[in-house]
Order: sequence, then structure tokens, then C-alpha cells
Amino acid sequence: MYKSYQPLKPATNKFLQQKWDQTQYQEHRNKVKEASPVVDTKGIQTPAHVQHKLKKVQMQEERLSIIERDNRLLSSRLNIISRSKGIVDHWNHSSRCSLNAEKRRENLLQVTNENLAIYQRITTQKSDYRRELWESDWEKVERRRDDIARYPRGLTSKQQKAGKTVQFNGKSCERRESSSSGVEDESTSTTED
Repeated sequence: MYKSYQPLKPATNKFLQQKWDQTQYQEHRNKVKEASPVVDTKGIQTPAHVQHKLKKVQMQEERLSIIERDNRLLSSRLNIISRSKGIVDHWNHSSRCSLNAEKRRENLLQVTNENLAIYQRITTQKSDYRRELWESDWEKVERRRDDIARYPRGLTSKQQKAGKTVQFNGKSCERRESSSSGVEDESTSTTED
């Protein structure tokens, strides 16, 4: 009983109503399938020159022709090598020359000339500093410093000429200075009491 068809509207025969409803539903589904849209949503048809891209085809053909030409050259070289029994022509008769050498030489000459001009200007320029004045001022400063100092700086001329005597427990001991050659100078040593 639960599998029996229940029509939406009251019907005298349920089986016939089921058949009619099914045929109506199938017709409706067929109409929906065959229905054409009212709005055209396909867009514009792309032009032929965009679809086929002739430039790309031309570039591929050129590339293939270059590859074929290179292959022919390689095969001809291999053929020559195989016929020549291993003798290879490896001499390069072209000389190396730079396309930029003349310009670099001009730049180098210009830089050396400028350097020479700068050097000549520097060497001919007189100095603003007077060295003689500086040296005389320094000598004055040294003389003043030695005059002001309580103890003189360095050895005096008397100290350099005379040797010193040091006394230890009643014994006197002479101290002699040696010259720059390492030999003791006995003539200049004196005893002080």
C-alpha cells in the first residue's frame, strides 16, 4: 500500500493518473532540454588571425630552418674530419685587435697630461710656511726653557768632559766614561773630593 502512487489531485484511477503524470513530466523535461536561451551569452566570435597566430608559425619555421642549416654544417664538418684522417686545421690567422684601443689610448694621454700639469703647478708653487722662522723660534723656546729650568736638560759640557768619582766607605772609586768606540778615555778622568 505504501508503494502505491498518490496523485496530487483526486483521480478515479491511480494507475492511469500515474501514467499521465509521468508522460507530462517527460514532455516537460524534453522542453527544458530543447529550450533556447533568450539572451545571447556566447560573446563575439574570435577572428581568424587571432586564432591561428601566423607570426608564431613563421618564427617556428625560421627556427627550424636555422636548426636544419646548423645540422647540415655540422654533418659536413664531421664528414670532412672523417675523410681527413684526423688532421685538424687549427691555425688562427686573425690578429687580436680591440675596437676600443684608440679611445682608451686617448683617455690615457689626456689623464697623463693632466697629471703632469698638476705636478708642475705643485712643484712651482712657493710654500706659505717659512721653515727658517719656525726653526729660529724653536731655538729661542729651547734656550728659554733651559734658562727657566731648575735642573738643566741633558749633560752639560763639563759633565761630558769630566769623569765622576764615587766614594764608598772611605775608598774612592773612579768612574770612567767610554767613548763611542768602546775604548775608555783615561786622559779625561779626574778625582773629585
